[in-house]
Amino acid sequence: MKITVIAVGKVKEKFYREAIAEYEKRLSRYCRLEIVQVDDEKTPDKAGMAMEQLILRKEAERIVRYIREDALVVTLEIQGKEYDSEGFAAVLERAATQGISHIQFIIGGSLGLHEEICKRADHAVSFSKMTFPHQLMRVILLEQIYRGYRIINREPYHK
Repeated sequence: MKITVIAVGKVKEKFYREAIAEYEKRLSRYCRLEIVQVDDEKTPDKAGMAMEQLILRKEAERIVRYIREDALVVTLEIQGKEYDSEGFAAVLERAATQGISHIQFIIGGSLGLHEEICKRADHAVSFSKMTFPHQLMRVILLEQIYRGYRIINREPYHK
């Protein structure tokens, strides 16, 4: 299975980069992981709705270049479906048993994702009703993917 994380913005803090690197290493025994980082747009303070839509559109144009037609596309959205860890593992396992060889997870920037990207998604997943920094969300996503593979393989870790 190939898993691609398409994320808006750079990971600036060293501790996030180290955590991401650790999960990349751990996941290497379960899947081929690729992380694609697209540039974010600077959001001016007190940006109006029109400006926010323009920013989301520009970020979407960068994201869409990487979306593969043959991949299962999963967006991370507050309005998405919430899973427990076993349920999320089942999504990964079901994709594999259905012959899907590539899953792409998409993490938006500070304003989220443009509706065009959300409409393209096969699934929308929410990790919480709370908002998280996109840098932290990468770590959380990779940890849950790793946890999912441990659950699928009935290996200790998830409890």
